[in-house]
Amino acid sequence: MRLPLPISVGFVSAILIASACGGGPEVVPGPDPDSLAAEQARLDSIAVEQARADSIRRAAEAAERENQRRIADSLEALRRETESVRQMISSMVNFDFDRSNIRPGDDTQVLEQKLSILQANPQLRLRIVGHCDERGTDAYNLALGNRRAISARAFLTNRGVDESRVEILSRGEEQPLDSGGNEAAWARNRRAEFEIIGGGDNLRPPGM
Repeated sequence: MRLPLPISVGFVSAILIASACGGGPEVVPGPDPDSLAAEQARLDSIAVEQARADSIRRAAEAAERENQRRIADSLEALRRETESVRQMISSMVNFDFDRSNIRPGDDTQVLEQKLSILQANPQLRLRIVGHCDERGTDAYNLALGNRRAISARAFLTNRGVDESRVEILSRGEEQPLDSGGNEAAWARNRRAEFEIIGGGDNLRPPGM
């Protein structure tokens, strides 16, 4: 059955007006569960990688600190060893009045120790300085001091130390250790001293 024209036109107009005005609520699509899961997985992966990187960095920093500590400990031990050897080298030998021969006992032991140090440190070079007490002329004491230095050097070179590694010098009576005018002071001043003139860094103790 055909509607009357006025009704038909009005009906159609109502439909058109409703369509133009959005005649119903707009439908908004909801979140995609698969997309949410994928994004969460991506974020979790980033967090895991960051945690792994942080762990590796902390481990590397700890290893570097430990390495630096070991290096510092090693250098300190080497410094103490070198200082100990230097003190051994500085030990003097003494002589009887108007004599230049090496006395048995303590003086021989001091030279034996220096021999061991020279053998353990082939780069080491020494100077032996002979001294005298104040008695005698300057010229005589210079010659006596020289003989004392030669005697100490001969002890070492006769046991295998190359002569080029040991210089000698005489100071005569010029540099007394003790300014006293008695036998105790003179006994201290009759001596040979030992100075490092080369290869004195990182010295190894004898027997190592």
